[in-house]
Amino acid sequence: MEEKMTAPASLNGSQSVDRALGLLSLVSYFGDQGGSLSEIVEQGGLNKPTTRRLLLALIRSGLVEQDAQTRRYYLGQEAYVLGTLATRRYGLLQITRDSLSILSAKTQDTSFLSIQRETYAVCLHREEGTYPIRTHALQAGYRHPLGVGGGSLAILATMPDDEIDIILAANEAVLLADYPNLPPWQIREDIAATREQGFALNPGRILANSWGIGLAIHFPDGRAAGALSIAAIDSRMQPARQQELAELMRIEVKKIEARLAHLQPLNDRPKRASAAGVKSRARPERMKA
Repeated sequence: MEEKMTAPASLNGSQSVDRALGLLSLVSYFGDQGGSLSEIVEQGGLNKPTTRRLLLALIRSGLVEQDAQTRRYYLGQEAYVLGTLATRRYGLLQITRDSLSILSAKTQDTSFLSIQRETYAVCLHREEGTYPIRTHALQAGYRHPLGVGGGSLAILATMPDDEIDIILAANEAVLLADYPNLPPWQIREDIAATREQGFALNPGRILANSWGIGLAIHFPDGRAAGALSIAAIDSRMQPARQQELAELMRIEVKKIEARLAHLQPLNDRPKRASAAGVKSRARPERMKA
């Protein structure tokens, strides 16, 4: 009689924790629009009963909330509390707020802070400018594959070429499906241009009249901490002004990097995950301007 092998209880428990945390991360990908149960099931790779059970556990912990009317799932209050506490240690948003305010005040255009999350770039903050005609290609919480948009491209261009190859391969399907003007070969060309000119430029590749310029922020060890970017309509992003905006961002990036050097000891920062371990996650819904 064949003996049935069962996983130890500790392993099952660990697997449940991993799955729950994976769903928590997935819920965050939907941002302010929230995610429906069917969307979370489809993209999470778990069956509906398991997904629902884990979401209920996350709701009980306060990490996830469900809107009573729409039934969509959002990050909960406890997730906000944990994030707020984490900013004491990883306070990039806190130390960039002044710089974002300065950039938007001086340029009258909208400025952004973005960070890397796996193979995507996430917008952490949008600082509105006063110019009456604005571009809405990026909002706080939106994410694009790395290489899509000024800040996202600036981050990707800092990486080693072999890591770029892995990221572009992981994102190839979503790039071809959702970003017809940004296939992997185009992003590679944009990376080369970024490295040559010293700043990233999105010349309306997502929306024709929405241009963006980005500059990476570095930790003292050279890793990209994130990126500042400025978006404007095409008439306000011509070559002469590109240089002007890039110089303004360089000034602010230097300030931020000086603050980062004192945020926490360099050897206490987490190291970048190996590119070989990077996995792509399909975007919940195509984010448009």
